Amino acid sequence: MAWRTGAVLTAAIIGAAILGLFTTIALASDPIEPAKDADVLAFTMTDIDGEAVDLDQYRGKVVMIVNVASKCGLTPQYEGLQTLYESRKDEGFVVLGFPANNFMGQEPGTNLEIKQFCTGEYNVTFPMFAKISVKGEDKHPLYQKLTGQPEPVGGSVGWNFQKYLVDREGNVVAMFGPHTKPDDEKLTAKLNELLTD
Repeated sequence: MAWRTGAVLTAAIIGAAILGLFTTIALASDPIEPAKDADVLAFTMTDIDGEAVDLDQYRGKVVMIVNVASKCGLTPQYEGLQTLYESRKDEGFVVLGFPANNFMGQEPGTNLEIKQFCTGEYNVTFPMFAKISVKGEDKHPLYQKLTGQPEPVGGSVGWNFQKYLVDREGNVVAMFGPHTKPDDEKLTAKLNELLTD
């Protein structure tokens, strides 16, 4: 009888130790700043002129992040993006353009050539950034964060001119595919919602 009591006591001690170990592991793995971990404005990027830009400066605005290209069938969307930016910027909206050459080499130029094209052909005045990769092994950490969001926001970038809407706190709240034009009703409805929050 004594050995049974000892065995039960030993099992209880081992069980408590294991439970304590799992509790310690769970506590240690708890994120310290969960909101920061999901924050897509916590990056410093290089702009089209080669200057470092802390995306945190756009916190408090509604942000649209778009991967762009100069030699794509969707390139005329630059016009719609510029129109949308001009019409809503005073309400706290900004478009951030990220040139990328990931789709059939449709953004082959240098940063200077891209800038000259955007300003010359479409009078782009919204912030443009240096060319980055938005897919593949060399995908930029910003796009790792964007595409790593839960579905339906996350997932691979389908093509040039995929659009992500980011709320005033830096959270990605909507994704619109490449063929969704900047004046699309669903896109503008979501933008209106974010701007009035």
